Amino acid sequence: MELFLERTMEDDLKAKTGRAGHSLIGNIFLGRVQRVLPGMQAAFVEVGLERAGFLGAREARCLCELTGLDEGTLPPISACVQEGQAILVQAVKDPIGDKGARLSANVTIPGRLLVLVPNQSGVALSRRIEDEQERARLTALVEEMVERFNPMGVTGEPAGFIVRTAAIGATSEDIAADARQLAEEWRKVRETEKRSSAPSVVFHDLDPVSKTLRDCVSSDTSRVLIDCADAFGEAQRYCRRAMPEMLERVQLFNGPGDLFSIYDVDGEIEAALEPRAELPSGGWITIETTEALTAIDVNSGRYTAATGLEETSAKINLEAVEEIVYQLRLRGTGGLIVIDFIHLNDPANIEKVLTALNEGFAKDRVPTQISGMSEFGLVEMTRKRVREPLDKLLTEAAYANGRPRRKTCATVANDLLRKIAREAQAAPGRPLVARASAEVVDWLERGNPYLVERLRRRVPAEVSLVGEPAFPREKIDVGIVQ
Repeated sequence: MELFLERTMEDDLKAKTGRAGHSLIGNIFLGRVQRVLPGMQAAFVEVGLERAGFLGAREARCLCELTGLDEGTLPPISACVQEGQAILVQAVKDPIGDKGARLSANVTIPGRLLVLVPNQSGVALSRRIEDEQERARLTALVEEMVERFNPMGVTGEPAGFIVRTAAIGATSEDIAADARQLAEEWRKVRETEKRSSAPSVVFHDLDPVSKTLRDCVSSDTSRVLIDCADAFGEAQRYCRRAMPEMLERVQLFNGPGDLFSIYDVDGEIEAALEPRAELPSGGWITIETTEALTAIDVNSGRYTAATGLEETSAKINLEAVEEIVYQLRLRGTGGLIVIDFIHLNDPANIEKVLTALNEGFAKDRVPTQISGMSEFGLVEMTRKRVREPLDKLLTEAAYANGRPRRKTCATVANDLLRKIAREAQAAPGRPLVARASAEVVDWLERGNPYLVERLRRRVPAEVSLVGEPAFPREKIDVGIVQ
């Protein structure tokens, strides 16, 4: 599996849970409108998944044939799509719970430096490009490129571009090369669409490894470590094609040890499944998620600053801000979030806390809105739901050991496989016996035997799997055969 770790980019930690398939976000479908619901200003579109996707009027506006609408006025959904109609749509949010994927008719093709927006016009820039001179330079480069040669000439369609943060410092040659590649991808989409029937997939976004490199790695990334030869090969192929400057910095990790242990990934994931997270000064935050919202409570514990209560509260609140940003991104928490900070009297301290919170989420690629602080010390914020939260990926509802949730078989099986790999590296050549609950071993041997085969090819030891009927689901044990 790929591993890309940075303390400030926790939502880029990819936790493979054994579920089939990867994220659908970015995939383009030729869908068929199943139902149009004027009362909801939405339509359900069959795209070949378990559930029909959801297309709102805002995301379908580009299909509307009405003229004279104000920019801020939503057309009726019935003016955008009709039942039975075949339309091109893109997944912008994965299915969550019992809800299907969220779709948009505003299709885009992302590249390393640019995002192609077919059938639009103009140039937009990432809000993270803050330097005004650089913004002006990049805008001029893209506009000049479009005037000099139409990258969409092969299809004759208009196109707009969004300039990504990675384009900072890029040359005109870099920009033009990326635009040509995106135009070629769009040509392939159009060709696939012509020979396909709805519902079907007409464009798959990059594999998870390449997608991580494209979206997460920047020029100041010093190193990317990958501990899987297949994933490393995918990464190298992508770097040669799209980001050759990173080729030497993407490295295959061969030990000693394993990445999850060295960087305490297992420990971080385990901690993210708990409601409480510790703060450096001895305080803590408690995170509780319900159907309606996520509530975060900040507690000072036994810490008391020498300068008094106000400074104690300010220090703990600022520590809490850093941990809240970290935890929400790591856990993939979205929706309405309410933070109960320790009460502050000094407006300057309140401003410090709000500034730190806004700055912390400024690096978050997931759209976030933050309110001011109420007189009760409450801050409301929203974070867009783009994927299942970590606890839903790794656990399932089942009251066990005093907890409302327990790890899935897939999660425990992955824990077991990593422990086997660690023990095999610690005692190379020694035969191992791995014990787990009968249902976990069955999940591996009958449901996912390829994982066992891959492990046996990678570890320098003979491994026996034993299902123990008396083991609870989360208990695992790996030892050397005596």
